[in-house]
Amino acid sequence: MLPRNGITREEIIRITETIRENNLHKEELNFKIIVIGDFGVGKTSIIGRFTEGQFSSHYKITIGADFAVKTLEWDENTRINLHVWDIAGHERFGSLLSVFYRHAVAAAIVFDLTRPETFESVDKWLIDLRRKLQLPGGKSLPIIILANKGDVTVSTVPKNIDDYCKNNDILAWYITSAKNDINIDEAMIKLTRAALANYRGFKCSLLLTEDIISLNDAPVNREKQCC
Repeated sequence: MLPRNGITREEIIRITETIRENNLHKEELNFKIIVIGDFGVGKTSIIGRFTEGQFSSHYKITIGADFAVKTLEWDENTRINLHVWDIAGHERFGSLLSVFYRHAVAAAIVFDLTRPETFESVDKWLIDLRRKLQLPGGKSLPIIILANKGDVTVSTVPKNIDDYCKNNDILAWYITSAKNDINIDEAMIKLTRAALANYRGFKCSLLLTEDIISLNDAPVNREKQCC
């Protein structure tokens, strides 16, 4: 007897087995992304929206750091587990930032459009981040800026933000709203794509280095040939 959707039990087993086999052959990557900015700009809400698809107006203040995980089936060969870290914005945790930043491969700096002065802190966060975190091989850390709470106002978007991003090697900036789910996924996917490109570029450079070392270490044939 066929199930209502017309798929037999054997077909279900076959499909399940195919999915399982495909998953076994996927490259699985773990990327740490940090979200930083002044307290109250909406970092926790952004992470909750991205990782859980939910928004709450009753988040408690972040003490130190917290994180959530979102798994992306990036393509048929790659699965990416994003560990998105929520870094507290209070100055009293400043001494711990280098610990919280460790092993991150990308970052989002958030400011609050309802508190325009928080944009002035973006430069402080950017300088501190680049001073404390360097990627292997001299790669540039992918960084985006999120102008959050765009559901409330966009009239306070800094007029110089395009120039600021260009002059400071910022990957992109977005007007976002965790409440209305505006540009959250787009921003994080952009950041992930850049982190993946860095990872693959670094991996290729390692392989090339290993090949060069192998060639240099290969024994030289010093046998003299008779004339």
